[in-house]
Amino acid sequence: MGADAGEPSSILSLAAAFSYGVSSMAMVFVNKAVLMQYVHSMTLLTLQQIATALLIHFGQVLGMSKRKDFNLITAKKLLPVSIFYNANVGFALASLKGVNIPMYIAIKRITPLAVLVSGCIRGKGKPPTQVTLSVICTAAGVLIAALGDFSFDLYGYCMALTSVFFQTMYLVLVEKSGAEDGLSSVDLMFYNSILSLPFLFFLIIATGEFPHSLAVLSAKPLCHSVLFLSFLW
Repeated sequence: MGADAGEPSSILSLAAAFSYGVSSMAMVFVNKAVLMQYVHSMTLLTLQQIATALLIHFGQVLGMSKRKDFNLITAKKLLPVSIFYNANVGFALASLKGVNIPMYIAIKRITPLAVLVSGCIRGKGKPPTQVTLSVICTAAGVLIAALGDFSFDLYGYCMALTSVFFQTMYLVLVEKSGAEDGLSSVDLMFYNSILSLPFLFFLIIATGEFPHSLAVLSAKPLCHSVLFLSFLW
């Protein structure tokens, strides 16, 4: 009885899965809505990371969440993971400029196939036949959908596939490094936000997005700015 009581109930597990699905879908739609008005995807990612770091920090200050103190040794271990994660998100946002939402979601479903192939190359052994067939069927469905995509955008597809590559590398690196051992999801988000900011600031300045991206934002009418910022944050 004690062991059963310690395990999360099936209802809680279902609620968590449902919440994750809703949040994941909402994030895609909101990002698409923002990028339709604001094409500077790297600035958008920078603002998202700043907001994440601030929310986690003030959440800890107010006692609403807990996280471990920032540690340079842990940060050094997580640095490569952070780079691949931000590359994944950056290319994903860039792809949303040209790819419609259904196809974006479909292309991202190729990631399990990429992880499967990567595992075989690294000698992890052959996965179960049922898993292999289901992943291959999903990839085949993505290919069929892409062939019938009337709004095909080569740039968007390239960005989405590059995002799949970096997401695969991120998952493989996390598995091999064990850098996330002992850290909560809040800790990981905070480290990732802090570590990514120097690189993101460099990129938006080097590519010329900054300060032009802020000038575009400030030039919007007040009513549009309020609505836009509500989506942005």
